[in-house]
Amino acid sequence: MKITVIGLGYLGATTAVAFAKLGHQVIGIDPDESKVKALRAGSIPIYEPGLQSALTQALAAGNIQFSVGHIQESLDSQIHFLCVGTPQSKVGLSADTGYLFQAIDELLPFMSSESVIAGKSTVPVGTADSIIEHVKNLTGKVPNLVWNPEFLQEGKALEDSLYPNRIVIGSSNQYAAEVLKEFYKAQIDEEIPYVETDLRTAELVKVAANAFLATKISFINLMAEVAEVAGADTSQLATAIGFDDRIGSKFLKNGIGYGGGCLPKDLRSLVARAKELGLGDSVKLFEQVEAVNNRRRSRPMEIAKQHYGSLFGKKVLVLGASFKPDTDDIRDSPSLEVAELFYQEGAIVTIHDPLALSKVASNYPTLRTQSDINVAFEDKDVVVLGTEWSEYKSIDPTELSTIRRTSLLIDGRNCLDLGKWASAGWSVVGLGNGLSQPVSTSESNKAVA
Repeated sequence: MKITVIGLGYLGATTAVAFAKLGHQVIGIDPDESKVKALRAGSIPIYEPGLQSALTQALAAGNIQFSVGHIQESLDSQIHFLCVGTPQSKVGLSADTGYLFQAIDELLPFMSSESVIAGKSTVPVGTADSIIEHVKNLTGKVPNLVWNPEFLQEGKALEDSLYPNRIVIGSSNQYAAEVLKEFYKAQIDEEIPYVETDLRTAELVKVAANAFLATKISFINLMAEVAEVAGADTSQLATAIGFDDRIGSKFLKNGIGYGGGCLPKDLRSLVARAKELGLGDSVKLFEQVEAVNNRRRSRPMEIAKQHYGSLFGKKVLVLGASFKPDTDDIRDSPSLEVAELFYQEGAIVTIHDPLALSKVASNYPTLRTQSDINVAFEDKDVVVLGTEWSEYKSIDPTELSTIRRTSLLIDGRNCLDLGKWASAGWSVVGLGNGLSQPVSTSESNKAVA
C-alpha cells in the first residue's frame, strides 16, 4: 500500500523503515529539517539494532522517501499513520496531545474520502473521539479513523515491527478497520494474534500494558527493600516465584528501576486521566509503583554514604547512561538520576556508556564523560553499574587499572559476578540481597546473588 508515517522519532522512524521493508510505499514526514535531511542521506538519527541497514535497503529499493511536510504524493496514500510524540505535559502529569492535533490539521488538506487515519501514538483514553469531533468541526465530515497501538521495545523495535506479538485495531468505522486488516494481512495470515475492538479499548491497551510492566518491576523492587532488611536474596526469590506460569520471570529483576520514554510517562498519564474521570482512588496503586521506582534510584547513593560517610570530593564512575542496553535513549534514565544524586552530594561523577555519551554531554553538563573504559575506572572511589550493557558484564576486574584500597562496586542491575570482583580487591554490593554493608574479599561468597 501507499502510506504516510507522520512523526519520525523512535516510533515513527522504526515504523516507516519496517513498513518499507515489508514492501509498502512509504512517505515519512517530520517538521525537523535536520532529521529529514539525515534520513534522506541514509542515516538514522537514533540507534536501533538493524535499523540502519534496513533503511539503506529501503532507500535503494525506492520504497521510502522523507519530507518536512506533506507532498503531492500524500494525496495518494491509503493510510496515514500518526506516530507523533505525546510527551508529558509541562504543567502536569497528563500527556500533551498538542503535536497530535497539529499533525491532524496539517494532514486534512491531503485526505480523500477513502483515506484512513491510523493512530499509533500513545494517548489518553478518549483522544480518538476528540479527533473525530475536531475533524467534523473543521470539515463537516467524519474521518475514517482507527487506533492501532504500537508495542515496540527499544533495542528490538525493528523486530517487533516486523514480527509483532499482537496486532490491535480499534475503530467504530468498519471500512477503516477493514483497510487496516488488509494492510496487516500477511502478518495476520502468519497467525500473529489479532484483536479488533473499539477506539477507547485500543487506546487503553498500550498504557495498560506499560502500567502492568511498571507494577511488576516495582513489585520485585519492593520485595528487594524487604530482603535488604530481612537478610534474604531477591534474585533467588525472583527465580523461585518466576517458575509459576501465572507470574513468569520476565520483568522480575530488581535493581534501580525502570525508565525510558514510555513506562514512566504512560503510567503518569494513566493516573492523570483516571483522576480526570473521577477515579483517583483507583490509581493509588500506580502512584505507589512510581514511588517505589523513585526510591530505588537513591539506593546506590545511600550505600556509598554508609561506606564512606561523606561523599564530598569522592570520585564516582557510573557505568551506563541509556535507560536500558542496546539503545542510546537517555530519557528518564535511572542511571543518570543515580549520577545526579551523587553529584548533589558533592561527588565528582564520570559517566561511561557505549553509545550515549554525546547526549549526556549535551544534557548533563555537570557530569564528566569518558569513552575509554580503562581510563574511566582509574582512581575511582565508587563504581555503580546502572545499565546492563553486555560490555560491563564481560569486564575482567583483574585487568583494570590500579584501584583504591577502599574502592566500592555497587551492582545496580544484579548482573555481575560479584565474587570475582571481590576477589580482585573490591568491596561489592548487589542490591536486594540482604547486604547492608559492602562485602570484602574474605566475604565474597556471600555477595554472589
